[in-house]
Amino acid sequence: MLKNLHRNKRLQLKLGLSMGIVFGFLLQKGGLTRYDVIIGQLLLKDWTVVKIMFSAIITGTLGIHWLRSVGYAELHPKEGSVGMSVIGGLIFGVGFATLGYCPGTIVGAIGQGSLDALSGGLVGILLGSGIFAAIYPKLNQGILGKGKFTSQTLPELLNVDPWVVVIPAVMLIAFSLWLIEYFGL
Repeated sequence: MLKNLHRNKRLQLKLGLSMGIVFGFLLQKGGLTRYDVIIGQLLLKDWTVVKIMFSAIITGTLGIHWLRSVGYAELHPKEGSVGMSVIGGLIFGVGFATLGYCPGTIVGAIGQGSLDALSGGLVGILLGSGIFAAIYPKLNQGILGKGKFTSQTLPELLNVDPWVVVIPAVMLIAFSLWLIEYFGL
């Protein structure tokens, strides 16, 4: 079934657009397209973002690994590097802290009519992407290639069944979510 989907590019685009609309709607309903919620998280005063992210991680982790275990999905992890992670984190962090949006929440905020997301966010994404694309070849030969790590997953590294890692990780995240609620954060 999924191999047919993989071959059908038009259906993939329609499915992607549909999922994007649903994702944006849920971001907006969860309050993540509001500047004050994002800034509140950065100031450690509003934990809405963490609560929603933890819930999404739990749901996604269980869903993907269940689909994988019944043969409906495959994981395709990519190699990375410390350089890529640091530079990507800095670019993301500066934009996030400056404007109070990440790429997903910018689109949702534009959809709800936030002009700051349209003028600053979308323009920033387009300019930043263009600049990064222009200097990428030089960065890739330099800092982005520093500290390479493999595409091996934690279960592969430990040579265990994925559920041996997934279940404790989900339990740890769920416990963290409970602690956030317990302490009223």
